[in-house]
Amino acid sequence: MNNNTEWHLANVWESVCDATPDSPAVRYNDISLSWRAYDDRAARLAQIFVAAKLKTGAKIAIYSHNRNEYLEAQYAAFKARLVPINVNYRYLESELAHVLNNSDSEAIVFEAGFAPRLRLIRDQLKTTTLFIEIDDGSNEHLEGALPYEEVIAATTPMQRITRSGDDIYMLYTGGTTGLPKGVMYDHHTFISALIGKSMQLRKLDFPDSPSGLIPIIKKLAETGRSPRSLPACPLMHGTGMWVGVVIPHSLGGEVVLVDNRKFDADSLLKTIEDTQTHEIVIVGDVFAKPIANALTQAKANQRPYDMSKMQMVNSSGVMFSAEAKKALLEHLDVIIFDSMGSTEGSMGTSISSRRTIDHDKTGKFQLAPTTHVFTDDGRAVTPGSGEVGLICNSGMVPIGYYKDASKSAATFKVINGVRYSVPGDYATLNEDGTINLLGRGSNCINSGGEKIYPEEVEEAIKTYSAVFDCLVVGVPDDRFGDAVAAVFSTEGNIAVTTSAIKAHVRSALADYKAPRHYIQVEYVPRAVNGKADYKQTKILALAAI
Repeated sequence: MNNNTEWHLANVWESVCDATPDSPAVRYNDISLSWRAYDDRAARLAQIFVAAKLKTGAKIAIYSHNRNEYLEAQYAAFKARLVPINVNYRYLESELAHVLNNSDSEAIVFEAGFAPRLRLIRDQLKTTTLFIEIDDGSNEHLEGALPYEEVIAATTPMQRITRSGDDIYMLYTGGTTGLPKGVMYDHHTFISALIGKSMQLRKLDFPDSPSGLIPIIKKLAETGRSPRSLPACPLMHGTGMWVGVVIPHSLGGEVVLVDNRKFDADSLLKTIEDTQTHEIVIVGDVFAKPIANALTQAKANQRPYDMSKMQMVNSSGVMFSAEAKKALLEHLDVIIFDSMGSTEGSMGTSISSRRTIDHDKTGKFQLAPTTHVFTDDGRAVTPGSGEVGLICNSGMVPIGYYKDASKSAATFKVINGVRYSVPGDYATLNEDGTINLLGRGSNCINSGGEKIYPEEVEEAIKTYSAVFDCLVVGVPDDRFGDAVAAVFSTEGNIAVTTSAIKAHVRSALADYKAPRHYIQVEYVPRAVNGKADYKQTKILALAAI
């Protein structure tokens, strides 16, 4: 790479601060930060990282729910040319230790409520030596951790520095890669693709440098068009961070945060009403259906929410059904942007409104100009042929997976001389150039926006003494899109209570990975050679639930 340019997220957001220092940047509960205050707090935390002798490219783990400190820590890492690492707060000890060690995180910014879990794995951490603790009211504390607010207040802000577009941006994902892996981008590629496309959709010209954003941001502010975004989904995932924060921040916008420990549609709608939010970010039906139901109930109670400022609903990561979109549009006069993609890159969009919803079809997307559909042997799929192919994106292509060359080679491939991201999604190509998404070729289960790798769950279940064999599949779920179902057999075909297996699994894995359904069979479906027969397993699961 040779992206020695100014395109770096820290440079972009510092330009926003220079353009509109007194405009709102972050809101969380009763905390409201202007861009000047946001930049100052991030610069102070960046100086703490510098004082700790962290070198360019060092990793900073962020272990927190949605709150202003999460965004400050990320911005601070960018300022110091470090790499923020998103940590899934649902992980248990073994999963948490894996991410911190695999990422080589040297520091961690965390909510105090997670101190007990960190305490249990502290002696397993190979590189993490700096602990900065956010007071979350839990009254927990990790010995030796620095108190976030105290060190911020006592530190002088870091001076701005020169940065490179080659600096690494990384997001950890479970996906189809088994254990979580870091997907690496360089800042230049990431910004050009993500922010460039968002500006194009808003009919704005992408400038030559971050400083070129200043007149654009000022104009947006002067005309009342600065976005106010509310990511309803976790910041630890790409959907919430990229669409809910990176894009609106880079256009001078404000990010409104809500406590996301438990999704409450009425609480979300009340926040949208109170803050006059312009756009929200959700994850498909799992959010859309409860929101639509709450809007319907509020209207029936003759106390409808004021959604007059809402302009856009963004979703990515899971299937967003046409039925759920239609239910939302009955109450919201908005544009719905349903993006098809993954941490490994965005591939297409489906745009819905009250004028188009009657023609929408679930799983139908308009491909990006850089996206194509190829067969497994590299042939281009003919539009309208009905042939199934892999979706391949040549636009926003990552550098690769952190410390995993073999998986990188398998996912980021060169086809006909062009480098593509091929995460494994299959589709058919229509005559009009749109695609019908069929799903991931692997057996990855996507439940409520969380990606669950079946083999990990299977192995956890099989460690229960009575279980002989097990396969795990996804089954349709009205709320979460897919739910995890376990089909298992026991030693000697003895009957077991599923409650005992449930308790065992929940002690080994994060709660969202634990199956909702347990089906005991005499034999788990496998081929003669011992390979799993997931198709037959799913038939058994669907028949039993």
